[in-house]
Amino acid sequence: MVTVNQDVSRVIAAGTATSPGNVLAVLRDDGPMTRQELRARLGLSRATLMERLDTLTRLRVIDTVGHRASSGGRRAALLGADQTSRVAVVAHLGASLATVGVADLRGTVLAVHHERLPLGHEPRHVLPWLLDTAREQLSSLDRYADLAAVGFAVPGQIDHETGVSIMPPTMAAWRDQPLRDAFADGLGVSVQLENDANALAYGEYLAAGSPNSTVLGVWIGSGIGAGVVIGGLPHRGATGCAGEIGHIRIEDRDERCGCGRRGCVAALASGTALVRQLRSDGVRALPDVLRRVEAGEPRAVSLATDAGRLLGTVLATVVTILNPHRVRVGGEIGSLRPFLAGLRETLGEQAPEVAARGLDVGPAVLGDLAPLVGMAGLAAEAVFAPAAIDEAAARSRPS
Repeated sequence: MVTVNQDVSRVIAAGTATSPGNVLAVLRDDGPMTRQELRARLGLSRATLMERLDTLTRLRVIDTVGHRASSGGRRAALLGADQTSRVAVVAHLGASLATVGVADLRGTVLAVHHERLPLGHEPRHVLPWLLDTAREQLSSLDRYADLAAVGFAVPGQIDHETGVSIMPPTMAAWRDQPLRDAFADGLGVSVQLENDANALAYGEYLAAGSPNSTVLGVWIGSGIGAGVVIGGLPHRGATGCAGEIGHIRIEDRDERCGCGRRGCVAALASGTALVRQLRSDGVRALPDVLRRVEAGEPRAVSLATDAGRLLGTVLATVVTILNPHRVRVGGEIGSLRPFLAGLRETLGEQAPEVAARGLDVGPAVLGDLAPLVGMAGLAAEAVFAPAAIDEAAARSRPS
């Protein structure tokens, strides 16, 4: 079980400051609280507070989470956000691996399935499988009626206004795909889309339980990407491409990248690059690289270490600019010990001392579940958002 911190800045809904959504926001920010404490905090009459709490209970978003210590009389119930009675379908799609699962809104992953995919896979084949697998998991857990949202992480840039994947550099067939519509139509709930490295970073941010920390997440699989969480939120940049470090050019290198340019670090240090470099040794796919490195084959270990060092030179610049508290590395290649050792070595050598002071660099503590936990956290933020709660409350009022 993973316990994650959900303490991020709330956006007050456009309605009254004491609307159901904002009552819930106060409980999430400052709770748990007793009814009396909540009433004093909000300045509500007893009747109005009870009406708000009845609405939130009907929506299944608050619950009794404990009791205040008794001062001689009956112990007062503590109210807090209900993060376990509703669930989200969470999925992470990569160039060669798909993961789909079900998590509650606290970030506890209740079911998960990994599936190896062929390179060049297409949405018309994969999306139906993702939806069918999610439905099977919900049914086997008997949680279909509890479904509140979907969180879907993919590589590359996303148009968050339209819910379309714009530029997945390692998955050409997924360009301009209406991902939000596919899941919303298939499962009938709201859908949160996010870049996979941002999802990793957000999962690791939640697992750290430190709301003021800045986390840099780096995902190395078939490609390379990075995500950053600042102030409790993923930082996407002006055009949604923040963190695309895989396409930073390495001086004096000419290898062609999948993006069409030459010398990108992804063309030199990614899983795809390692497959190419080990092809003469009989390697044909990413799992072959993993097996050889994990078996300690000298050439594979040496190349993985060099790839980590090369990425470390890029991260030294990124760390200097962002000055994060934590760097968390995930993905099938990023999880390899020689790769991570090479990355740490170069990052430690090249990052300025003032930027590296106290910097915590290591593998994702959540392992390959980090993007799923991150998407569960982002789904929870959407479900519990004051505006979303007020809209749901309006729909649920008895006619």
